[in-house]
Amino acid sequence: MRIIRFEKEDGEQVYGVSDNDVDARLIVGDIFADWHVQSDRVKVRKILKPLDPVNIFCIGLNYKEHAKESGERLPSVPLVFSKPTTAAIGPDESIVIPSCTSESGEVDFECELAVIIGKMAKNVEAADSLGYVLGYTAANDVSAREIQIKTNGGQWFLGKSFDTFCPIGPAIVTTDEIPDPQNLNIRTVLNGKTMQNENTADMIFPVAEIVSFLSKHVTLMPGTIILTGTPKGVGFTRKPPVFLKPEDSVSIVIDRIGELRNSVQAGNA
Repeated sequence: MRIIRFEKEDGEQVYGVSDNDVDARLIVGDIFADWHVQSDRVKVRKILKPLDPVNIFCIGLNYKEHAKESGERLPSVPLVFSKPTTAAIGPDESIVIPSCTSESGEVDFECELAVIIGKMAKNVEAADSLGYVLGYTAANDVSAREIQIKTNGGQWFLGKSFDTFCPIGPAIVTTDEIPDPQNLNIRTVLNGKTMQNENTADMIFPVAEIVSFLSKHVTLMPGTIILTGTPKGVGFTRKPPVFLKPEDSVSIVIDRIGELRNSVQAGNA
């Protein structure tokens, strides 16, 4: 099932099931509790971010080839950091280059498969953990490398946490449509050019292990988003480096989920 959050023609924000983003069957109820789908279809005026996350957890260096291009050893356990929920934006919204950085900001793209937790998970085993997942969406772990790597020895949280630095969408695709999250093609397209192109099979820690690992350290509440890492091809490892700049268009494309497209603009002085 492909769930979208959208604005109706009268301005009301609702959830629905849609395969075309033009119209949708309305969802009645709470997608994290009891809900059902109506048969009547309504027009979609605007696609919104698929949820307002309660938490955003991220996994670093989780693709073998990306770890190599970054000059890092493969981690023995998932490397966890977070983003504030204020970083989340939806499709067709603008990524804003922070005004507190240099002119370029060294703002980078990272395509990622995002996991949406559907029910509270605490101390779950990997064999059972996918049962706590509602579905999956696409995400861009936008990163200001200047701050993440260079400022005071590195500020990972700050470099990845600016407003607009976590685009998500365009839809939540439920687990029945994606029974195996470890076999999805994932790529970043910048101004029409493919920059990252990999399969989630290259993950060091698969989704089931990530959910289990996190649940043994923190309680995963419904509406939690987990970004599962990025593959090779990010901008800062290229020679010369490639960073996002105003008027760019960047898309994250994942099999069975679709395209998450965002523009880039300069921040206010």
